[in-house]
Amino acid sequence: MSEDTIQKHKDFLFPSVVNYYKEPLVIERGEGCYLYGKDGRKYLDFFGGILTVSVGHCNPKITEKIIEQTKKLQHTSTLYPTENIVNLAEKLAQITPGRLQKSFFTNSGTEADETAIFMAQHYSGNQEIVALRHGYSGRSMLAMSLTAHAAWRHGGTPIAGIKHAVNPYCYRCPFGLTYPNCDLKCARDIEELILTTTCGEIAGFLAEPIQGVGGFITPPKEYFQVAVPIIRKYGGVFICDEVQTGFGRTGQRMFGIEHWEVDPDIMTCAKGMANGVPIGATIASSEIADSFTGLTISTFGGNPVSMAAALATIQVIEEENLAQNAHEVGGYLRDALKDLQAKYPSIGDVRGMGLMQALEFVGDNKTPDPKIVTKLFEETKKEGILIGKGGLYGNVVRIAPPLNISKVEVDDFIRILDVALGRC
Repeated sequence: MSEDTIQKHKDFLFPSVVNYYKEPLVIERGEGCYLYGKDGRKYLDFFGGILTVSVGHCNPKITEKIIEQTKKLQHTSTLYPTENIVNLAEKLAQITPGRLQKSFFTNSGTEADETAIFMAQHYSGNQEIVALRHGYSGRSMLAMSLTAHAAWRHGGTPIAGIKHAVNPYCYRCPFGLTYPNCDLKCARDIEELILTTTCGEIAGFLAEPIQGVGGFITPPKEYFQVAVPIIRKYGGVFICDEVQTGFGRTGQRMFGIEHWEVDPDIMTCAKGMANGVPIGATIASSEIADSFTGLTISTFGGNPVSMAAALATIQVIEEENLAQNAHEVGGYLRDALKDLQAKYPSIGDVRGMGLMQALEFVGDNKTPDPKIVTKLFEETKKEGILIGKGGLYGNVVRIAPPLNISKVEVDDFIRILDVALGRC
């Protein structure tokens, strides 16, 4: 029974392992865009394990490749090259933008970001890093230091040498300006940040094309074109965190940064890259990758099973043209969300790209309203849909279904969301 599982969760897991909902939902199985609870109910999943189930739960094309590889070879570590690890590295070199060429595989986005920071520091010879406010990078000490959300930063004194620039949060502009008449002050202010809070020579700039945990904060189209040259002017490299935005999620393009026509020097990936199998990847230009010749190893990074899952996932995304589907169905979803915004004044902002959309809920004068999000979660659960949350104030609903979602399923989602909003 669900009650037994929930009680054992309380008894045997760290209490910091949080669950959604007043009464946590125990999931038993998944199929396509749906999850099935131990309570016997069916749920339309519009969050996908935090943007990780990119091509549907238990997609048979992925599952078959995982089973096939598991029967053949399950583990080697990076001490031995395998066909899968080199094939995936070659594929990433082909599909990533710019001069990205060589990969290092790990198990998560946290590890990928850690690797990227190390490579930026080693290559540049500098130590200080610029990250963005409202950004999220993971749960290690370094990743929490990069993260700019108080609720996700733990352990006391953060690692030194990380400076947080204001982020391109147009709905809540930190300068009180309005785009496009702002002259991209959020981007231009990075130069003053460097000149006033660092030694004037930095290792790099880590940023998500769209901030995930931050609440799908989407920058103006010119933001990176202004920000990145400033970083390079002071000796830094651009680390693009595609953990949530990568592999077709933002629509039309394979990677989020491609919408802004800026090439990163290092890119990090995880989550949707392998449709739920643990994986992380750091991809760099040959010049940066070749600058480090010391010994390193990843026991589980490059695991042949996770590599097989990633190769199969990318193949499905390409063969089924899912980046284009994310654009088309995502646009359809966005229009429907805008209609709900016109109906419900509590929806202050609708933002995102492709199948990465968010609703920010507010009260008077744009005051963040996390209570309505808490209520909405319970109401949508009752009606059989699953959503995500985020934002510094906990007042943002994150919507990110699998990339092969259909307009019919979007219609079901919007109908149920409308009913739930009517009760809030």
